Order: sequence, then structure tokens, then C-alpha cells
Amino acid sequence: MSDNLKHPLDSTASEESLERLSKVARIEGFSDEEEEAEELADSESMNPVNPRVQRYLVAIEYIGTRFSGSQQQAKDRTVVGVLQEAFHKFIGQPVKIFCSSRTDAGVHALSNVCHVDVERISKRKPGEVLPPHEPGVVQRAVNHFLQRKDGDVMVIDVRCVPSNYHARYKAQERTYFYRLLSGSDPLSILEKDRCWHVPEELNLRSMQEACRVLVGSHDFSSFRAAGCQAKSPMRSLDELNITEVPSTPYFPSISERARSNLNNGDPLACSSQPKSETAGVTTNVGEVEGSTDGDSFGRRRWHRCYVVTARSRGFLYHQVRLIVGALKCVGTGELTVSDGMSLSLSLQHFYSCGFD
Repeated sequence: MSDNLKHPLDSTASEESLERLSKVARIEGFSDEEEEAEELADSESMNPVNPRVQRYLVAIEYIGTRFSGSQQQAKDRTVVGVLQEAFHKFIGQPVKIFCSSRTDAGVHALSNVCHVDVERISKRKPGEVLPPHEPGVVQRAVNHFLQRKDGDVMVIDVRCVPSNYHARYKAQERTYFYRLLSGSDPLSILEKDRCWHVPEELNLRSMQEACRVLVGSHDFSSFRAAGCQAKSPMRSLDELNITEVPSTPYFPSISERARSNLNNGDPLACSSQPKSETAGVTTNVGEVEGSTDGDSFGRRRWHRCYVVTARSRGFLYHQVRLIVGALKCVGTGELTVSDGMSLSLSLQHFYSCGFD
């Protein structure tokens, strides 16, 4: 990377914009790393096995806009707090939920995995222990209580696991997706809290080249926030790429609908009115007196949409958002990639963007 910056960045505004991301945590198999094994042993010693308790692995998705993060807090609304409340209403007793990954305020999740221990006690005969609920029953019941509230959390999968299976310590990898919408027009209200709006044009090829520099095992000291408590800055970034994808929410134009030829001559599927309704979204198109744009009036110009994917077994505190901020700098030309630059030098210049 070069050290030629066009202008300094507003780190506060950039940090706020970078809050919007999606996350996937995949759970499979068991971990044998010494550090996690020790932590797991400590966890199990504090929670001795109860043969009457069934441990469930629960995958959830959520819209993080109105949450103060995933981990339970004393006063603020959190994902774990809402989920524990729903389980409490279902089984009639409090539970403790452990997530595989923590997410910050405003962060969305496509699939964050957690585990919970449930002892099924008869409500008619207090003290009588009943056989565990089937996973499908747990999913439907908990979703019922979740949807009665705000409906911004949903259980997407449930399965029974052994009592020593820990959602956090058995996690094999975690994947983050960041959406960047590039264009000078104001962002669609339908995209609110779903992406980072970058008014400038982005150079996709330069950003992809920067991604290749960071893949692999490196010292990511320049890409962790001040509050990071990790013992080592060494991390292995298994995947980092940026791809241009169709901008969403996406609804086909008149010409695209005509080309698709989906109607197949069905008179019931045709309309003589310049109005269309798709998935609950209504658009009206008509001629406007004095307009020179004709039927382009009322049509929004979509932004170019880019998705950054970062995959690793574990990340440092704010590591991914700092990397995305640096990639944006490369895309706008505030940073440039030079073929002869070493990785350490590149990291120093990334850090100069000020995303901390």
C-alpha cells in the first residue's frame, strides 16, 4: 500500500456506518485446540451434567437495528435477553443461553448459533420430569413467543446435542458479510440499516487485490480496536473477497418483465394499467406534463452493490469492520495497492485510515 491519502476520514461516521453487517456462524465437529479445551473444561466444571436436562443447539437470525448487541445486559435490549425470555415463557422456568459469537449493536445475523439447557417439568404436576421436547416443537414454540413481541428474532433450526457440546468452543468458522452500496444518489429507505452507503465510485479490481494481501495467517495488530482482550493478535483469515452483486431490494422493470416472457399469453396475467404490484410493493408510472424523461419519472436509479466476505475461525475485536474500512479506502483511491509492498507496510497504511 502507498501512504498517499487524498483526505483524512471521519472515523466516527465511518464507524457508525460499519455497524451494519450480517454474520454467519457455522457449528460442526469438535475443537481440539489447547486454549479452547481448557476454557471448555472450566465451563463444564461450573455447570455439572444433569442427566434430566436436554441441551439444544439453536440457530437464530435477527435484525440487529434495535438491539444493543447479542450478549445479555442489565438494562438494554439484547438478542440473548429476548431469546431467554421466549424460552422462559415456553418452558415456564428461566434458562441461560450461550452464543457461538457476539455481535455488536446494529449487527444483523443470518445464522448465529447458541445452545441452551432445558429440563422439561410438568406444568400440571410440579416436580415431575417429562421426556425432552422434539427439536421441531422447540422451534415452533419459541418462534411463537418471539413473534408475539417485536418479531426481529427468529429460530431457524434446532437440534439435540450432547451435554458437553458448547456452541462457542465448538465453532469451526465464522463468516461476516458487509454490503456496500456505491452511488451519489441518496440511499433507498428500503435499504435503511442494511448497508453502508459510499457516495464515491469504487474500484473493484483494486479492492480485490487488497483482499489477496490480507488472506492467510498474519499479525493483525493494526486491525483490532483498543478494547480488544485477545491474548494474541495473530489470526488466520481463510477468506476475504469482494464481489459485485445485483442491488437489492430488486424489482424487475417493464422491459425486463417483457423480456422474461413469463405470462405466456395468459390474459389474466396482463394489465393495461401502468401499475404493478410485486411482493407488496406498488409502483405507479405515468407521463408528467413538462417532463422530458417520459416514463423514467418516479424511477429510482439503483446503486452498485458490493459484498465483502470475511471468513475465519475467529476474529479480533472490530477486526472485520476495520478491514472493510480499509478496503473502502482502496476502492475510492485514498489508499493504493502497490505490487512490491510488503504485508506489514500495507497494514500500517490500512491503519492510517483511522477506523478504530
